[in-house]
Amino acid sequence: MGNYLLLKDHVYNYIVEQINNGELAAGSKVNESAIGESLKVSRTPVREALIQLSSDGLLEYAPRKGFVIKELTKEEAKDTFLIIGALDGLATSLSAPLLTEKQLKEMEFYIMSMDLALNSENFAMYHKMQEDFHNVYLSICPNKTLVDLLFQLERKFLKNLESLNDTEFIKSKLLQTNNEHRRMVELFREGNVEELDRYMKEVHWNTEKAEIMPL
Repeated sequence: MGNYLLLKDHVYNYIVEQINNGELAAGSKVNESAIGESLKVSRTPVREALIQLSSDGLLEYAPRKGFVIKELTKEEAKDTFLIIGALDGLATSLSAPLLTEKQLKEMEFYIMSMDLALNSENFAMYHKMQEDFHNVYLSICPNKTLVDLLFQLERKFLKNLESLNDTEFIKSKLLQTNNEHRRMVELFREGNVEELDRYMKEVHWNTEKAEIMPL
């Protein structure tokens, strides 16, 4: 049973990576047979992974077509941002009293790394560094159910930034977002939990930014 679950998770992560790097675009069909052949696994873990991805909101099932990559509408994206902001605000509030100075310096390191990635227009590296930045405080959040739900919702916004046409626009928006990361560290260091919660809801996860990901 353990090996089966591991295979399902392996397939799940493989498909998520394909969505993230743009190999599977919104609206495209997921080829179950090709995935099974590529990973050398049977149909069962592939199908279970697809069902889980559908439950998580990344895929949807279309009659006579199979599983396809789901594309969020603008309204769905804004609604999801609103929920993520509330959850992330709570997560930062719970994590703030537990953060050490060493962890705050680690977050500052990731901020500098994101600046370097954006200056060289390495959006893949930016994505990795911003994940590491948020994981510093999420990894010590005492409410693991909250963190799991947050990750599940954030997966809906997987996007290959390098495929977007307006590089300068994306770069400017992500530089702005990285400045928000700096403000988050300031609030963490001050221990200002109420302002941190407000900032995550109203600024960092502002619904008007729903089309610019990852944050």
